[in-house]
Amino acid sequence: MTNVWTLDAGDGELHIRTGVAGRAARMGHRLLVAMTRWQATVSWADAQPAGAELVVETDSFEVVSSEGGVAGLSGPEKALVRSNALKSLDARRFPEIRFIADAPQRIATTDDGYRLTGQLAIRGRSREHVIDLRTEDLGDSWRMSAESRVRQSDYGIKPYSLLMGSVQVADDVAVSFTAVHAKDD
Repeated sequence: MTNVWTLDAGDGELHIRTGVAGRAARMGHRLLVAMTRWQATVSWADAQPAGAELVVETDSFEVVSSEGGVAGLSGPEKALVRSNALKSLDARRFPEIRFIADAPQRIATTDDGYRLTGQLAIRGRSREHVIDLRTEDLGDSWRMSAESRVRQSDYGIKPYSLLMGSVQVADDVAVSFTAVHAKDD
C-alpha cells in the first residue's frame, strides 16, 4: 500500500541559524531565519518511507531574531539583511531550494528515526547531503525533527561580508526542521 504525507509551514518550522566570522566578528549578528514557505512530501510503501522531498521557496527568507552585534537589528536592518541574502542566493534565478531522497535504499532506519541520503540543490548546484531525521510517537501524531549543517560555498554562495571582510556571515549555517503529522486512521 502506498501512502503520501504532505507537510508545510502550517505543520512545523524550518529555521536557519547563521554565525559570524572575521577579525571583527564580535560586531556582527548571529541570525535566526525562518523559511516561511516550504512543502515536504514523504511517500510510504507499506510501513516504510520510500521517498522524501523538501521544496523551499528561496524568497520566503525572514529574519526572526539576532544575537550579538553592537545593537539589535531594527526592522529596516532586517529588511536589508533579507535583501542581501536573496542576492547571495540569486533568488530570482533560483526560486527553490530542494532536497530529494528519491529511493527506498536512500532512506535507512536508525535507532530514533531515519537517515536520508539525497541531493540538496541550492542556487543551481546539487550535492549529496545526509539528514538524520528523528521521529517521536506522540500517541495520535508523529513529531519529526532534524538538524543539519550546510556550507554555503559548496553551493556557490559567497557569504555576505562588510568592512572589507572584517565581519562576515560564517560559511557554515545550521538548518533545523520540526513538524508534527497526525497518524492516519
